[in-house]
Amino acid sequence: MVDSRGTLAQDGRRAERLELRVPTTATQLPAVRAMAGDLAMRMDYDLDAVEDLRLAVDEACATLTTVALGDAPLTVVFETTRAGLHIDAWVPTADGTEVPTDGFGWAVLAALVDAVEGRRSTEGEMPGGNGSGAPVAVISLEKYLPGQRPTGVDGGPGQNLTVAR
Repeated sequence: MVDSRGTLAQDGRRAERLELRVPTTATQLPAVRAMAGDLAMRMDYDLDAVEDLRLAVDEACATLTTVALGDAPLTVVFETTRAGLHIDAWVPTADGTEVPTDGFGWAVLAALVDAVEGRRSTEGEMPGGNGSGAPVAVISLEKYLPGQRPTGVDGGPGQNLTVAR
């Protein structure tokens, strides 16, 4: 089988992608957190990992709402793979806006998942984007299933953690 990234799924399961788009308001973030928890439970993560994913998604979304352009929506794309769960959360921003990757919130986020990255991109490069060159701020998360960490990935939670001093 071929997953949505074009790679073969060795265990016969098809990778699936789910897109959730919500307003960037505090009242809508629980829906994103609930979706992350539901997917993690269906993928047989243990209870601690499910809660870690809920908290990580919540922190990532809260961080992105601080840099969103006006009332632009928050888009979260969940992709289940045989290795685990990949999440891209993004919001449209003003040109040149950076993802805040310093401070306690980012340190907590990095400790909850196996890999996290904050970066600038465009809507044309993002899953669920409109194909334009409009700027977006992105936070990408990876949480691997037990025993599924890809070869060549060293370290543990927070492996790519940087905190400004």
